[in-house]
Amino acid sequence: MIAFLFPGQGSQFAGFLRTLGGTTPHARFAETIEEASDVLHIDVLSLDHADALSSTVAVQLSLLVAGVATVRALQDEGVVADAVAGLSVGAYGAAVACNALSFSDALQLLHLRAQLMESAFPHGYGMLAVSGLSERELNAVIANAHTQAAYIANLNAPRQIVVAGADADLDYVSKRALEAGARKAERLAVSVPSHCVLLDDAARELTEAAGKIAFRAPTIPYISNRGARPLRQADAIRTDLATNLRYPVRWHDSTIVLSELGARVLVEMPPGSTLTQLAEDALPGIAKVAIEQTSIASAAALIRARAAA
Repeated sequence: MIAFLFPGQGSQFAGFLRTLGGTTPHARFAETIEEASDVLHIDVLSLDHADALSSTVAVQLSLLVAGVATVRALQDEGVVADAVAGLSVGAYGAAVACNALSFSDALQLLHLRAQLMESAFPHGYGMLAVSGLSERELNAVIANAHTQAAYIANLNAPRQIVVAGADADLDYVSKRALEAGARKAERLAVSVPSHCVLLDDAARELTEAAGKIAFRAPTIPYISNRGARPLRQADAIRTDLATNLRYPVRWHDSTIVLSELGARVLVEMPPGSTLTQLAEDALPGIAKVAIEQTSIASAAALIRARAAA
């Protein structure tokens, strides 16, 4: 069983759309970028620069395009997923990959999501990754810090957790977390406080918009962000996509669910390999393939070999 994983915001880097597929890019990459450009009425490659990627809108749209383009290229090589999961914005790529949502509708809904997030908090907020403390320990740090706006947002691993909030509060939490025994506390390349109550209003508006879009029952299991459970109904996926910006992402639990479903190869869509590294710690017995700057043909051969093994 092969599971496709879609990374979240923070994995991007300048030029990642232009380097998809390495030196021999698959035709599907250019086709998908052109399709997205037509839907959004912009040149999607114009989002793939350092200055542009300071925008939440540019980052989230670029990640969706990269994920869908890679899925299509892999499918052309005979590699298809048996289940999908995406971290935060990655859930939109997962929804397209399981056929619950069209690429065009995903682009437009995600565009609205990113705009709502960016307009709600144009500056002064972000996210902090803390390694070495448990959820209980980090909750205690936040409570004792008496912050105005700091919330647990992503549970990426039992002792790798992301906090969202205001810059000053995150600086204070970072200091207190290190004092409490954290190995590392570092800011992520995210300029909004995702996955917490601060985005409650944005989630309500996005839910209203999602209600006007056609969703279908997925053809393969889609693992939810909010509950880390396999979803097999259209409305359940609609709700997960519309509200995941408001609730913590239980990513570690999602990967455990994939293993329980029988996943034997986890394939991470570009860019980066963060999800692969997290899975290596959580699920050492399962094969992983991160499709970074490599040809799709080579990646497909590797996936097939590991699935057969």
